Amino acid sequence: MTVTGIITALIVGLVIGALGRLVIPGKQNIPIWLTMLIGVGAALLGTVIARAAGLATTDGVDWTELLIQVVLAAIGVAIVAGVGGRRGVSRY
Repeated sequence: MTVTGIITALIVGLVIGALGRLVIPGKQNIPIWLTMLIGVGAALLGTVIARAAGLATTDGVDWTELLIQVVLAAIGVAIVAGVGGRRGVSRY
């Protein structure tokens, strides 16, 4: 992977992570770097799923692939925010 590819993956991951964060209602108490990391993972996994399903071979923007990526990012952000939010809850 080239430097340009890595930078592009980070930018796409940031955008996908931010979109996934916006889809989830309420405030998420996770740092932006974690949102970006989730976004990069969701972008990669979404691309793999879309290609395996034969959905990433269209001309222009692959809207189905983008939708899969955003949904995966939203799920990832929700899980991480849910797990992180439980630490501050007292059992008493």
